[in-house]
Amino acid sequence: MLEKTFYKTFLSRTFNIPVSVTYWDGKTENYGEGTPEVHITFNEVIPVKEITRNASIALGEGYMDGKIEIEGSIEKLIKSAYENDNSFFHNKKFIKFLPKQKHDEEESKEDVQSHYDLGNNFYQLWLDSTMTYSCAYFEKPTDDLETAQVNKVHHIIKKLNPSSGRSLLDIGCGWGTLMLTAAREYGLSVTGVTLSQEQYDYVNEQIKEQGLQDVAEVRLEDYRELGNEQWDYITSVGMFEHVGQENLGEYFDCVNHYLKPDGVALIHGITRQQGGANNGWLNKWIFPGGYVPGLVENTEHIIASGLQIDDMEPLRRHYQKTTEIWDANFNEHRAEIEDMMDKKFVRMWDLYLQACAASFASGNIDVIQFLLTKGASGKVLPMTREYMYK
Repeated sequence: MLEKTFYKTFLSRTFNIPVSVTYWDGKTENYGEGTPEVHITFNEVIPVKEITRNASIALGEGYMDGKIEIEGSIEKLIKSAYENDNSFFHNKKFIKFLPKQKHDEEESKEDVQSHYDLGNNFYQLWLDSTMTYSCAYFEKPTDDLETAQVNKVHHIIKKLNPSSGRSLLDIGCGWGTLMLTAAREYGLSVTGVTLSQEQYDYVNEQIKEQGLQDVAEVRLEDYRELGNEQWDYITSVGMFEHVGQENLGEYFDCVNHYLKPDGVALIHGITRQQGGANNGWLNKWIFPGGYVPGLVENTEHIIASGLQIDDMEPLRRHYQKTTEIWDANFNEHRAEIEDMMDKKFVRMWDLYLQACAASFASGNIDVIQFLLTKGASGKVLPMTREYMYK
């Protein structure tokens, strides 16, 4: 009885849309005004102590394990919880526990491989043909995912205002689309670094297939171990969210260290305008060691490293659309992925992708491109942004 009372109070304060909830005893309650937009079913009770320890972990695991069923849009449901100031996302009473985070080189390698080494055949099912696993850039409403990912790559490289024959380092190069495009279409000599064996093998194959052996290399190496080498340009996409709060300063120090004097860097990553944060469920199941830094936090580290800011561009709506397309693609292959992995994994990843879309949609997180120079801001770049769009 006490558990039921807790649940009624807890759920009535969580969402800003009308929802219906069927409890483990078969009884249904409606919360909010109007026709319910989402129906939640608790097939069994989740202990109150687990919810008060960390609600995100308890409810996320409940859904993964089939203890909770959701009819309707998970994205809409989570978005409503982010938008409601009274929900558990904003209440410290429900975030008493967070998984431990370590970010030494060995731990960082394990964290990266736990996510990115799930298998190229898995990612190929729902990413586009460029194998780009980061925010796309939709120049037109009609752009499909592949077009938008190619747009993003060119948008990043153009911001550098690159000159043919110079060098580029891509920190956290993923499956290599950006670095290989820079080599193939902009005449740059490129180096990519990753801690993922699957990505390393894939990029090496692409270098050979595209005949870029003289101008492109990929290293299976921690970005902190590149010694005293320097490059004219640096790109790093979706990377600083993985280094950990305690290593953000070192990350930007490395960017500064690896840039030649008057070098230019484009750093693209998930940021919170409200300040840094992490999510217990995501940390435990999706991105071990993940931390989304705050905008002010990032800019403080950038300035402290000796770099200067030339431009910042938020792309929140672009990442919302990207994750929505990924989730649609993922669910088109749901049965195949369930055979490849298992049902719990499929429910986990569907929840992850929709939760990301909801978080971007609500403004809980953003993605921002930071254009940086090693030297006075704008010294080596055109006076206006016009050059970025030619």
